[in-house]
Amino acid sequence: MSRLRQLSLFCVLLLTVIVSARSQTLRPVDAHALVAKIQSELAAPFPPSEGKPDPNVPHGDFLQGTISDSKIFPRTENKFQVYVPAQYDPAKPACLLVKLDGLGAFEGTVLDNLIANNEVPIIIAVGVASGTIWKDPEGTPKRQALRFNRSYEFDSVNDRFSEYVLNELLPAVQKLTTHDGRRITLSPNGNDHAATGGSTGGIGSFTLAWQRPDQFARIYSVIGTFVSMRGGHEYPALIRKTEPKPIRIFLEDGSTDAWNPLFGSWYDANLNMESALSFAGYDVAHAWGQHGHDGRPGQVILPDVLRWLWRDYPTPIQSGISQNSTLQEVTLPAEHWVRLSHTFRSPSGLAANSNGEVYVTDESEAAVYRIGVIGKRIAFSKRKLAISGAAFAPDGTLYVVVPGEKRVVALGADGQSTTVASGITGHSIVVTHNGTIYVTEPGAHRDMPSRVWEIKNRTQKIVDSGLFSASGVALSPDGSLLYVAEKSTKWIYSYVVEPGALKAKQRFYWLHTADIQNESGAQDLAVDMHGNLYVATRMGIQICDQNGRVRAILPLPTPSGPVRSFCFGGKEFDTLYVTDGKQVFMRRLKVRGHPQWASPIAVPSQGAG
Repeated sequence: MSRLRQLSLFCVLLLTVIVSARSQTLRPVDAHALVAKIQSELAAPFPPSEGKPDPNVPHGDFLQGTISDSKIFPRTENKFQVYVPAQYDPAKPACLLVKLDGLGAFEGTVLDNLIANNEVPIIIAVGVASGTIWKDPEGTPKRQALRFNRSYEFDSVNDRFSEYVLNELLPAVQKLTTHDGRRITLSPNGNDHAATGGSTGGIGSFTLAWQRPDQFARIYSVIGTFVSMRGGHEYPALIRKTEPKPIRIFLEDGSTDAWNPLFGSWYDANLNMESALSFAGYDVAHAWGQHGHDGRPGQVILPDVLRWLWRDYPTPIQSGISQNSTLQEVTLPAEHWVRLSHTFRSPSGLAANSNGEVYVTDESEAAVYRIGVIGKRIAFSKRKLAISGAAFAPDGTLYVVVPGEKRVVALGADGQSTTVASGITGHSIVVTHNGTIYVTEPGAHRDMPSRVWEIKNRTQKIVDSGLFSASGVALSPDGSLLYVAEKSTKWIYSYVVEPGALKAKQRFYWLHTADIQNESGAQDLAVDMHGNLYVATRMGIQICDQNGRVRAILPLPTPSGPVRSFCFGGKEFDTLYVTDGKQVFMRRLKVRGHPQWASPIAVPSQGAG
């Protein structure tokens, strides 16, 4: 081989390496300068320069599809569009941008230009129209609709739309191939996923990330409807209370935006969102213009917003640090949820003994295990018991509720079991320092009033009734108050404990409720040394102050189910053990729990404020 040919080959290889390296590293972005530029662009003419086709730039491919067999939104027809950049290589899973309300030539041109200029990664964009249930078949003149699903799908603050996107839309997209035969392969990494939309699509894109932060990390909301349509007005409160999620958000709106004053001011709602996100430590920016409910200004700034969202990629977006005083009081910055490797079929009641050793009951196996001893069954009983709730006594006896047998049973370390109460189809149990036992009984069916039982010296009696789906039970650290949760409402009752009786009954603690279920799903209760009440709910662990208000929410890692049971454990009782009925998690906290069997302690009053 001649030296000239060797030199030519070397130059080609060098150029290939340079181009390859360039494709892996985006152009650097000054985030603050870019946000200032975005604000100044709002009044610029449409389209922006990046929205104009460039003959020197490779153009992506557009594909079309329809979903008409959804199980999540039955009988709806959702059309979708897919933009595939020219540079996309099926061997390398692409990043994703989901756009609510569909995708057009403008967004494709913007992505053509930004990708070619190495300002965003290789992104496949998916535009999805909201669903419609049609009365007439497609092609019918003046086709009539039976139901438009747009507000239901996009404005709702539940997980239905995220389930639809992840389990129905994206699988349908990945079955497609481009016109030149390339199959669609999307990255499974949430850090590679973004979402955007306008108006109802704006809040819908945010909800995708809020419900599934493991799958959507970058959000652009244009004139978002964070108003009282389907619960969006509650987002600012939830954002302030909930432990921050790894999401980067850009908000756009106009100062005269109030599409329908019946629902409130869009602009004020967006201001509240930005304030809450900043308070909670999110990487958030905004652009406020002088316009009404008009999506065009948001389109003008789309190129620069995409640059801002994807800056420093592929560095993962991290959760911020909230200014929430209760989160700061309770959590440790470096400590997060850890999923335990133990395998349980159906973990339910969690309880800790005086050594801080945590035990979990497995309903499916009717057995009791100790956390930390992998695969070893603790021989608390010589016969299988389908246990609902469990609680230790000061002497190490484990008291359990066996609802199928309508019994409360004491289990000794020798494996012997003794019935201490019968005729109780119980749910949860607590044992006090003096051996008094309280058990909640939900009732044989949802509408049957519940009862609260007291068991003392082998004598059982009803101390209250009339609750709906009574579930978790706990005492204040000083033992003067008893708390009982209602699973099917948003309330927790507070009672004053007097000898042999419960007095001053009051629906006192107010919880945040899940949207579709319209209930808190409260299952279990615990208290810490500061007098805070911890509640296992559908949203995670809601932490309430002494005055009955939710101050903080600790969600489990997504995807997880509702919190089913939890307890404080560990040598210092500063580790929270939690189960959603399938997995068990643990997390060390800054505060210590107060075991119910421990001697009462006085806690400082938080005051009436």
